[in-house]
Amino acid sequence: MARSRAYFLTTERLGFDCWSAEDLGLARELWGDRKVTELIGGPFSEQQIVERLGREIASATAHGVQYWPIFLLDDGRHAGCAGLRPQAGDGVYELGFHLRPESWGRGLAEEAARAVMKFGFENIGARAMFAGHHPKNAASFRVLQKLGFRFTHEEFYGPTRLLHRCYLLERPD
Repeated sequence: MARSRAYFLTTERLGFDCWSAEDLGLARELWGDRKVTELIGGPFSEQQIVERLGREIASATAHGVQYWPIFLLDDGRHAGCAGLRPQAGDGVYELGFHLRPESWGRGLAEEAARAVMKFGFENIGARAMFAGHHPKNAASFRVLQKLGFRFTHEEFYGPTRLLHRCYLLERPD
């Protein structure tokens, strides 16, 4: 039986909740999907999925942010995750989103990212957001362009063993 959800953040179509240990099934469906993970270093093993879920839960406890699970408000289906991770710089957070394939092509990544950005700037005092993407991920590139991120550099990403394009967006005045 699925647990009831208490959304702390909503958009027109999405509700954001926090990961818990009870969400292992959802984590498996998301990070166990080859289509979702092929450009972020997957496919992931069962152990890697368990560890990833644990890191998200630990991040929420330690920093108040995670890549939160997101759900469609109209029917409650799990759409993926979107959220923040603290980076090395003071007040800089990584913005990320992973959507399930049935949620692709509907503008949900941009909608989720905008809500996360607003939350980060207004609620946790982020001074900037960092984001990166696999060189073949044209969809993520388009989303980051729409959100106003500017290209800064390429950086080696260990899980894919490739240079990923990296971007920054500073807090609006």
